[in-house]
Amino acid sequence: MKTSTLFCLLLLTTVVTLSAQYKATAITNPKEVLLLGTFHYHNPGADVAKTKSFDILSPSAQKDLDKMTKQLVNYNPTKIFVEWPYNEQKELDSLYNLYKAGNYFKQNNLSNFYKKNEIFQLAFRVAKANNLERVYAIDYTDTNFPYTEVMEDIEANQQTQLQQEIEEKLKWFSADFDAQIEKGVSLIALTLGMNTKTMRYESNNLHNNVLSLVGNTEQFNGAFLTAEWYKRNLYMWSLVRKYTAATDERVMVLAGSSHAAMFEIFVDQDNKWKMIEVSQVLKE
Repeated sequence: MKTSTLFCLLLLTTVVTLSAQYKATAITNPKEVLLLGTFHYHNPGADVAKTKSFDILSPSAQKDLDKMTKQLVNYNPTKIFVEWPYNEQKELDSLYNLYKAGNYFKQNNLSNFYKKNEIFQLAFRVAKANNLERVYAIDYTDTNFPYTEVMEDIEANQQTQLQQEIEEKLKWFSADFDAQIEKGVSLIALTLGMNTKTMRYESNNLHNNVLSLVGNTEQFNGAFLTAEWYKRNLYMWSLVRKYTAATDERVMVLAGSSHAAMFEIFVDQDNKWKMIEVSQVLKE
């Protein structure tokens, strides 16, 4: 009996010691990730929350981009990940090679997307300035978001309070952004405003909590939409982790602010990673 008790105590001590050592190692040497949430510079109107356009090609915006680039290069990410289809990496490589050679914007047939999107205006700029060989594509789009069915379920079940909550949240997202546009605030200020704890909470609350309440007990369009959103972002984050090498101490992810909000959830659950607030890097 005494031998058995002693063995159990020794085993428990060993487990606790190993656990403490693991936690200490994980906490003292986490990889840093800068989750740079953004609005889409080309403003396609594809997002549920509609916002006013911002002229990313204006002299003031270009000046801000140069300033942001210097600050981001100073942070020194060794890899940059962007919201581009992961299975179109070769195309992204070709575009980045053109950019590095100084020929990207010399093309005469560039559409609005290829001229203004944040990948080409910011990610490429930072990557080239930091002498990075590649910009990594991580977007996963094989998903289905049944927005129409969700709204039909809400109407069919007379969930007026829930509908009002969704509409108010979407209105709040767009109204806050539009108000900043009307004030003429800088690109840096807009970016900082989209990367607050409040904005990330509200985005995740809408996607992960509010929508899952849609419909009756036999309807799951809302929960399905939430699951698809979670799936898309988890797949994207898995690519960040897979591409990040042991030698990478800090990386940067440039994606829509709602994606960045979801990535924070995954980072918080992994003590091998540490999130860096955008406000720690970007300054007006």
